[in-house]
Amino acid sequence: MDLTTYFKVNFSRYKALAPSVGKIHSLLLDGKKSVKNDHIALRTIDLTHTNKEKCAKFFIEHGYQKSGEYSFEEKKLNAIHLEKAGWPKVFISELILKNFSEELQNTCKEVFNSIPVGLTSIELLHYGRKWNFSHSTYTKVVKESPYAAWCLAIGFCPNHFTIDLNTLDSFSSLEQLNEHLKKEGFLLNQVEGEIKGSPSVLLEQSSTLADRKMISFEEGDFEVPTCYYEFAKRYKGQDGKYFQGFIAQSADKIFESTNSQVKS
Repeated sequence: MDLTTYFKVNFSRYKALAPSVGKIHSLLLDGKKSVKNDHIALRTIDLTHTNKEKCAKFFIEHGYQKSGEYSFEEKKLNAIHLEKAGWPKVFISELILKNFSEELQNTCKEVFNSIPVGLTSIELLHYGRKWNFSHSTYTKVVKESPYAAWCLAIGFCPNHFTIDLNTLDSFSSLEQLNEHLKKEGFLLNQVEGEIKGSPSVLLEQSSTLADRKMISFEEGDFEVPTCYYEFAKRYKGQDGKYFQGFIAQSADKIFESTNSQVKS
């Protein structure tokens, strides 16, 4: 699979989990054939055959390079981001399993050890969720780690795509874009304000709240948070170039776009 096919196929998979994405995408096209994607984000767990390095291998084989590393102590996550000129950045985070309760570790290991060890990187990225587990277990996990619960409920699929605000003609600021989206009825992540970051750190980000969809569990179908849309505005540094990295403090709050309260 080449990169063009990967992004096309996975944008479709992502939209299927978050119907609001297609509506927002159409809303912002403004006569264009497409809007530019700043980056995608992937989530995983740090077992040897599913860790961020395994997920990154496909992109590295297609010319991407590791460009940044990040640590999220409160959420017990590590992350990297990859870059290739002319392509969306790729942000890959992973749960540091050893830092959680034995019960959560055992739950995640039981599920993720069902994934064949010999999968290639692209096979893992497209694995989806082929396991089943109980909603009662999900509700226990989400109290300790909404991130882990998301991985268990959704599996391998992009967590979000991100619109590059710098390439939109109709909006010059995230404030304008956010107000437009709210008027259209979309809910935004309000954790520590709608806009994370600032021009002084060369990056501003905002995001919708994750859509909620009915997902199958052993007891039946239950509504859980799935995926969200992010928006990024980048600024130029002293070198005259747009900042291409990420701000850990901002990303930490963007993660919470999937932290909706569990409904039973």
